[in-house]
Amino acid sequence: MKFIISSSLLLKQLQAISGVLSTNNTLPILDNFLFELKEKELNVTASDLETTMTARVNLDMAEKGGSVAIPAKILLDTLKTFSDVPVSFTVDASNFSVLMTIGDGKYRLAGQNGDEYPRAVPIEDPSKITIDSEIMGKAISRTIFAASNDDLRPVMSGVYCELNSDNVTFVATDAHKLVRYRRSDVKAEQEAAFILPKKPLNQLKNIFLHEEEEPVSIEYSNTNARFVYKNITMTCRLIEGKYPNYMAVIPEVNPNQMTIDRVQFLNSIRRISLFSNQSTYQVKFKIAGTELNLSAEDVDYSNEAQERLTCHYEGDDLEIGFNSKFVLEMLNNINTEQVKFEMSEPNKAGLIIPVDNETKSEDILMLVMPVMLSN
Repeated sequence: MKFIISSSLLLKQLQAISGVLSTNNTLPILDNFLFELKEKELNVTASDLETTMTARVNLDMAEKGGSVAIPAKILLDTLKTFSDVPVSFTVDASNFSVLMTIGDGKYRLAGQNGDEYPRAVPIEDPSKITIDSEIMGKAISRTIFAASNDDLRPVMSGVYCELNSDNVTFVATDAHKLVRYRRSDVKAEQEAAFILPKKPLNQLKNIFLHEEEEPVSIEYSNTNARFVYKNITMTCRLIEGKYPNYMAVIPEVNPNQMTIDRVQFLNSIRRISLFSNQSTYQVKFKIAGTELNLSAEDVDYSNEAQERLTCHYEGDDLEIGFNSKFVLEMLNNINTEQVKFEMSEPNKAGLIIPVDNETKSEDILMLVMPVMLSN
């Protein structure tokens, strides 16, 4: 097995899939990339058993097909030290040792039999939908930060996808905050709902945000999903279980509505939160007339801060507290000039909604639970 490839091209493909690799693999062979050569097509795969990613590269020069597992870390670290130069790979079929020739340098790696590398699970009788990579990238980045990190509630540690003939909806929540991202310009022929894990979604987000817009083909069954985008294929296991009824926690009647400049609001909360209690990050909102007073204090260190902002407000005078970290995360994931903050009572959830969204087919709703105000 022998082939020649550009070092920068190979490095780009390896970096695109390397995020799948785990640091504590149960199978030692998963510390490797799988290289499979067939005629002049090279497939490079990374896997952690739950998620498998493959990058496909067309080569100008290749001899004798075959497969070999090559240690991932040393290969990545070596390729990073070179500019764009040709790399020649020669694999000894008797012991799977790999000889890399780069310029005047020769580098030998101990490979393993590629036939022992675990394969991605085939998806039987899948359903299919196609979504533009820009839409998919937005849906992931707008929701994934709200997913839970609690291993005891695995269904909430992923992003819930709801497909129907009217729209597609992506939801993430950790019980303190919730994001619902809906697109009416994407429709599915069959109704379906499944929970995608956070790790593979992060891999896709990184690829979609750095590549040009192209369609993403998604195939899914009850247990697995496969994403195909350009030369990248990713198969992942879905999270099993029933997602909580997220619609039940979204308050429908919110008589108190504040519209405010997003960047000004964001910067003010960022400053005020520095003076808040560093365990609760509580910031107090006091809204009356056209004024929003933000305040925070940390009694233990005698720190306190307050700022006054101008806003457009309709409703009764209100005092309510929020975890500033959650509010900041939400405001950072909205890109409109103004946002609307809808509230009802100090002990009920507040909604953050973008105002005058450029994309009319995009519907974003963010929910944040209040914290009890400390006197």
